[in-house]
Amino acid sequence: MSECYFNPFSNPYLSIAFLLITFVSVVLSNISLKKISFPFEARVKRTKAIPNDIINYVFPYVVSFMGISYESPEKLLGFAMFLIWMFAITYKSGQIIMNPLLLMFGWKLYEAEIEINGNERSVRMLHKGNLIPGDYSVQTIQDFYVARGG
Repeated sequence: MSECYFNPFSNPYLSIAFLLITFVSVVLSNISLKKISFPFEARVKRTKAIPNDIINYVFPYVVSFMGISYESPEKLLGFAMFLIWMFAITYKSGQIIMNPLLLMFGWKLYEAEIEINGNERSVRMLHKGNLIPGDYSVQTIQDFYVARGG
């Protein structure tokens, strides 16, 4: 009769290090989002939510099949390469702002028709919560508008 042993704490230093890095990253991301300055005023006329397809397909289907073990550095290296490729793909596609951390904090991405200084334009806009027509303070980050207020 064979026995199966699983010890999730066989490499506690790596586990704790990754948990600390994750925690610090979440806190720094939240602080960074709160420190954004919003120098422009814009009137939002129409909005349409943009689905987060890249996140919906990648993480549940690809990551769930990756076995990660702290005991095998080649698996950790493979996972790191996967994350680097995901970063490169999202950065090149202009979708870097659509990341799961923002979704966790309640931010949503929209296509919006806005007016700034009398000029109308169609933009992609990130807003915490639902974006409804009205006046907002905005900032541009990587071809996106980030909105506050409303």
